[in-house]
Amino acid sequence: MQSQLILSVISDDKPGVVEAIADIVSRHDGNWLESSLSQLSGKFAGLVKISLPETQAANLKADFLELEITGVRVRVDELRTPAQSSAQKASINAVGPDRKGIVHEIAQSLAHYGINVDKLETRCSSMAYSGDPIFEAEGTLSVPDSADFERLNDELDKLADSLAMDISLSLLQ
Repeated sequence: MQSQLILSVISDDKPGVVEAIADIVSRHDGNWLESSLSQLSGKFAGLVKISLPETQAANLKADFLELEITGVRVRVDELRTPAQSSAQKASINAVGPDRKGIVHEIAQSLAHYGINVDKLETRCSSMAYSGDPIFEAEGTLSVPDSADFERLNDELDKLADSLAMDISLSLLQ
């Protein structure tokens, strides 16, 4: 029987990190199914979904513990089948002057409506000409069918006004 696992990886960014992880997965007859890997401020971080024979899971975990000696930390979690939910996909975009608490305030509004953040990418850059810091976010959400989408948009509009930002939310087809 096969197990599906999620690997959470964090390390200093350096050549060979992905190869070391892939080598351990391969040695345990594992299959690399999906991943999201990135470099951020000198660190390497990633999530990897793998499958492998159940009999190999304990040995795989032991090998990842040994890998920590090299500074690569891998947490292994069993993938459970999520409960089916009735949700629509939506996209969110936010742009405006940077300040502390933006992500928290937006996330708080989304959580109030039972909305799950599937993916979120944020970045800070400088406004053209003035050089003032600007915050940008874009992401994908799962919106329950029971959520009042119009009311949520109204709440996000009020939040956008208070933050002097543009925040848009739109359902995906």
